This record gives sequence, C-alpha cells and structure tokens, in this order.
Amino acid sequence: MDAAEFDLIIVGTGSGNSIPPAFDGWRIALIERGVFGGTCLNRGCIPSKMFVYAADVAAGVTGAGRYGVHATLEGVDWPSIVQRVFGRIDPIAAGGEDYRANRCENITVVRGSASFVDHKVLEVDGRRFTAPHILLAAGARPHLPDIAGLADVPFHTSDSVMRVADLPKRMVIVGGGYIAAELGHVFGSFGTEVTFVLRSAAMLREQDDEISQRATECYRERFDIVTGAAQMSAERRGSGVVLRGVGTDGTFELDADVLLIATGRVPNGDELAVARSGIEAEGPRVLTDEHLATNVPGVWALGDLTNTMQLKHLANAEGRIAFHNIATVGKGRVVDGSNRASLRSIDRTLVPAAVFGHPQVASVGLTEQAAQAGNIPFVVARQDYGGTAYGWAMEDSTSFCKLIVHAEARTLLGAHIIGAHASTLIQPLIQAMRFGQTVDELAHDVWYIHPALTEVVENALLQV
Repeated sequence: MDAAEFDLIIVGTGSGNSIPPAFDGWRIALIERGVFGGTCLNRGCIPSKMFVYAADVAAGVTGAGRYGVHATLEGVDWPSIVQRVFGRIDPIAAGGEDYRANRCENITVVRGSASFVDHKVLEVDGRRFTAPHILLAAGARPHLPDIAGLADVPFHTSDSVMRVADLPKRMVIVGGGYIAAELGHVFGSFGTEVTFVLRSAAMLREQDDEISQRATECYRERFDIVTGAAQMSAERRGSGVVLRGVGTDGTFELDADVLLIATGRVPNGDELAVARSGIEAEGPRVLTDEHLATNVPGVWALGDLTNTMQLKHLANAEGRIAFHNIATVGKGRVVDGSNRASLRSIDRTLVPAAVFGHPQVASVGLTEQAAQAGNIPFVVARQDYGGTAYGWAMEDSTSFCKLIVHAEARTLLGAHIIGAHASTLIQPLIQAMRFGQTVDELAHDVWYIHPALTEVVENALLQV
C-alpha cells in the first residue's frame, strides 16, 4: 500500500499544534483521534482550574467564620458551573480544528488513531502516511489500577468526571496525587462527601516529605482517607459502586455514587506501536535525547508522551525546541553530524510544578530527601505563613515555605510552599534558581512589599 507523503507529520494537537510560521511552506499532516487541543485545554489544566477557582470561592464561604464573618453556603448550581467551564472551552476546541482544517492550505487534518506499521510509516484507519520528519505529541491517558471488577462497574477518570450530569452525594477517589487532590477539593467544596483511597501512606507522596505530611493532615481535616489500600475490588450496587479492600486500619467497604480513578497517567507510546518503526521506548514512554530526537533520525517526541513530569508548561517549552530543531534541520533532511551542533536542547533540571488543591502546593528543585540521598551539603529554612503579618491576618496556622539551600554555594537547591497562592509565591524563587542568585542576594538586595504574603518567602530567606 502506498503512503501519502508529507514534509512533516504531527501526531497530537496539544502542544504539537503550536506550529510556528517557519512551517508555512511545509506540507503537514496533523493527526488527531480525540478533541482538538489536547488534554490541557479539554480535560486537564484549564477546565480543572476553572472548577478549582469556583471551589475556592465555596470553601471561602464555609470557612468565613474564623474571621467573624457569618456566612453559609446554600448550595451550588452544578449544571451552571459545568456550563461556565465547557461553554467556553468547547468552542475553542471546535474553532481550533476548523482553523487548521479549513484555513491552513498547507495542513491536512487527519482524524483517527495513528500507529506505526513500518519504518516511519503511520497508518490511520487504513490510510498510510510518511514524512522525513514525524513529531510525536500524542500525550497520555489515565492509568487504570489493578482493581478486581473495575471493568464491570461504572467509573470516571479525570477525562470524564468534570462533565458528570449531577453533583454526586458520595464520591470515592482512588489515588492521592495531584489529580486526586484537586478534584477532591472541587467536589468536596461543592458538598460531595469524598473519601480518598490511597495505596501509600500519604497524599502527594512525591513532594517533599514535610509538604506531603502537612497536605495529608489538611485533607484529613476535611475528608476520610484510607491508606495502605490493597486487595481492592469493585462491584455495582444499585446505580452506584461499592469498593472493598484492606487498608492500614483493616478492611473497608465504601459506597459511592461516583467512583473516580485518579492514579496517574500513562504515555501513549504503546498505542502508537512505536517499536514497529524501531523507536526506543521505556514501556509506553518514548525516549528522546536532549534535542527531543528519538533514536530514529527524523522522528521527534515531546510532552506527556516522553516526560516523567507531565506538565503543560514543560510540553510547551519542548514544543518550541522541537519545532526550532525540525526547521533547522530542514525539509527533506534528517539529523546528522553536520546539523546537530545547531540544535537547541531541553533542560529539565528546574521544572516547577503546582497542585491546585486546598491548600495549594508548589515546588521546584530538590526535596530534602533528594538532597540527603545525593550527599549534598545543605541547610533548611522553614517559614510559617502565620509568622508574617498577612498570614496572621489569614489566621493561617498550617501553611509554610521551605527552602533547601546549598551550604557552601549559598544557592537554592529546592523550594517548596504549601498554602494559599503557593503557585504564585514560588515564582521569584524559580527565577533565582534559574539565574544562580544566592539566598543572600535574594534576601537583602530585593525589597519585599509589607505586609504582603511575599514576606513568607523573604523571612525564609532571611533565616538562612
């Protein structure tokens, strides 16, 4: 079977759809099996944060009593909340597809699931495509844990739960990572009775140990949490689901109107059958070098398909690098010794991340346990929100900023914040780490507005 030939094939319309003007003269095939725009736009970062913001407002009402403000939450209009979110997002996805399909003369939009059938040959619903350059940006899918009977019961993942028709009365969430923390906050703030079921002993266990411990304590104040869960099974009960298993405190049996599986996401490399093109992978994750090139010349990969850190801002940065490198190599050519030196590289050593739960968590760089494991000389500074004027005004007795500092170089190794606006407060620390500023420069050569919440960061720096 002959394959249609292009200059560039792109699989996935998330960050892979950010095609720069340098490619206006290239014949491009853009392949998408789902909704245009990828995970972030349609079922990830953007819609979830719109829900989170509404949840923060609701949580603010229920917690207003600590300030002497008498307020009650009468309830939420779930259909209106859903409409506010997806009434805005869905037209963006539709408009993006229309633009690529009907107003970009050099781009052919191909609908369907792509997989390799030969060396640099992709097939979509019986049609074959090939090109000197192939950019794999096919993302990831929800991970489904080994729970007996799961396939026979109704359950949701983050891909679907934000579109449920009715606000559930009872929800069981399997998982304790960022997806679980954020969506648990959303539904719990709106009045759903939420129970978390964790295989581990703590929420957000990939964070610094102190952050994970504090997050777990905060969530235990709001929700029931089962830890050490094993031997789990699920079965239907009426229109809902019952989840059984054995946890740290013994056996458990939980009834739920909605069962949410939030145990991470799996790269889609296996579904692309990359091995048929000789592309190296680690399980379902496609491997690349620092230029985002795979071992097969002319095949590139970015985003959740290749990263252990599945973050949109990282995928966007990789998109800029990948497109630059492909354009630099040029149409009809592949990477060889003559053009490799001009390629840009990705540096993933200081990738920040945030969890938009309640409380928020933000982090960059090494955790304390990683610094210890690396035998790096370091000191730790820790500043409570409540030790600053604004934190005092907030009546905040749980939040803090933690800094890991190189004891000799006086530079930041890591920064970790748990509390309100953590994702914003950490930004100057990210910049300082990127440009090698010392903690002394940060503490003494910059003025911090008093009494803003940024004094939490300032005081942590002054401790060092």
